[in-house]
Amino acid sequence: MNILLDRFKEILLAVLPVSVIVLILSFTLLSIETTQVLRFSLGALFIVLGLSIFLFGVDIGITPIGNLLGAYLIKTNKPAIVIGGGILLGLIVAIAEPDLHILAGQVNAVTAGLLPKSTLVIVVSVGVGLMLSFGFARIAYGIPIHKALTVIYGLILLMGIFLSPEMLAISFDAAGAVTGVLLVPFVLALATGISAFRRDSKASEEDSFGLLGITATGTVMTVMLMSILSKAGGISENVAGNLEMTHSDEIIRPFIEVAPLITGEALVALLPLVVILLVFKKLSFQLSKRMFRTILKGLAYTFIGLVLFLIGANAGFMEIGTAVGYQLASLDNKYIVVVMGFIIGFVSMLAEPSVHILTHQIEDVTSGYIQRKIVLVAICIGVGIAVALFILKILIPGIKLWHYLFLGYMVSIALSYFVPRLFVGIAFDSGTVSSGPMTATFILAFTQGIAEAVEGTNVLIDGFGAVAIVTLTPVLTLQVLGMILKIKTYKKEV
Repeated sequence: MNILLDRFKEILLAVLPVSVIVLILSFTLLSIETTQVLRFSLGALFIVLGLSIFLFGVDIGITPIGNLLGAYLIKTNKPAIVIGGGILLGLIVAIAEPDLHILAGQVNAVTAGLLPKSTLVIVVSVGVGLMLSFGFARIAYGIPIHKALTVIYGLILLMGIFLSPEMLAISFDAAGAVTGVLLVPFVLALATGISAFRRDSKASEEDSFGLLGITATGTVMTVMLMSILSKAGGISENVAGNLEMTHSDEIIRPFIEVAPLITGEALVALLPLVVILLVFKKLSFQLSKRMFRTILKGLAYTFIGLVLFLIGANAGFMEIGTAVGYQLASLDNKYIVVVMGFIIGFVSMLAEPSVHILTHQIEDVTSGYIQRKIVLVAICIGVGIAVALFILKILIPGIKLWHYLFLGYMVSIALSYFVPRLFVGIAFDSGTVSSGPMTATFILAFTQGIAEAVEGTNVLIDGFGAVAIVTLTPVLTLQVLGMILKIKTYKKEV
C-alpha cells in the first residue's frame, strides 16, 4: 500500500498545476459558471484517485502479462509464431482500446456515416496488428530503428500527397487515439519482454523502446490506404453544424450519467487481457498461485482506476475545457490564447497516464541514467508547443496541418541518424504516449472551444489534427534532449 500512497502523492502534484491554472482563469479573465467550476474540481478529484489506482494496477497487472508474452514469443525462436502472435495481439488489444472507439464515433458523426465507426475500428486494428508484428521482427533480428522509421515515414509522407486535408488529419489522429490507456502499457511491457532476450545488453536497452512508435505508424498507413483505395474525399460537405455547448446546473448528475457507459467500455477493454492471461497460463506460463492472484488483483485495480479517471475526465474536464478555450479566444487580444495554449498543453501532460508509465519505464530500463523528470519536462514542452501551433493554425487560415506534419517528420527522421540510438525509440514512443485521455478530453475540448469562437472556422473540421501535432512535437523535443546529453557526454570524455 505504500506504493499506492506514493502514486497518489505523485499524481496529486501532477494534476494540481492544471487545476490551479483553470481555477485562476475562471475567477479572473473568464466568466465560468460556478457549477462548471465545481464539476471541474470534483473531476480533478476523480482523476487523482483514478490515475493513482490505475498506475498501481498497471505495475502489478498489465506489465507482468506483457513481459511474459514478449518473453514467450521470442523464446520460441519461430518467425511464424513471432509475427502471427504480433498480429493477433495487436488486433485484440486495439479493438478493445476505449480512445479508438471515441474517435471512430466522432468521425462517423462528422462524415454523416460515410466512414462508419466499425470500419475505422477494424482498419486501425489491422494496422496495429501488422506493425506490432513488424516491430517484434525488428527487435528479434536487430534491424536498426532509424532505418526502419525512414522507410515507414517515407511511405507515409508519399501516401499523404494523395489525401484530402481532413483524411490526413484523421489518419494521424487515429494513431494517437489507438495508443491509449490500454495499448500503451501492454506494448511497452511486450517490448521489455522481447528485448530482454537480446544477447547484447546495450541492444536490449535500446530495443526496449520504439515498438510503440512503430506500432502507431501502422494505423496511419492503413487509414491512408483505405482513403486512397476508396477514393474518399473531404468531409466538409458532410458536416451539419458547429459545436453545441450544453450546460447543466447540476453538479453530480453528469458523473452519474457517464458512469455506466465508461464502466462498460473499461470492462470490454480489459476483458481481452484476462482471456489472454488465462489461455497462456494454461498453455505455457509457469505462474505460481500467488503471482497469478497478484496479476488478477492488478487487473482489478486497473479497471477501477480507469473507470474513475475516465469519469473525471469526461464529466469534469471536457465542458470547462471548451468554455475556457471559447472565452479566451473571444478576448480582444486573441494571441493571448496561444500563450495560454502552451501553458495548458504543458501542465495537462503532467496528468497523462501513459506519460507516467513511459517515463517510469525509461528510468527503470536505463537504471536511472535517464531521469524520468527530465523526460517528463521534455514531453510537456513538446505538447505545449503542439497546442500553441494548433491554435495558430486556427487563427491563421494560411497555415495548414500538412505544413507541420511533413516538415516535422522530415526533421525528426533526419535527426534520428545523429541522436543516440536509445533516444530514437524513446522519442517516437514519447510522441505516441502524449495523445491519451487528457488530450482526448481536456486539450481537444479546449481547442474546439477556440475554433468555435474564431469566425470562419468549423469546429468539427478544424478540430481534427490536434492529436496529430501533439504526437509530433514531443518526438522533436526528446531528440533535442538526446543531442544535448550526447554533447555533454562527449565533452566529459574529452
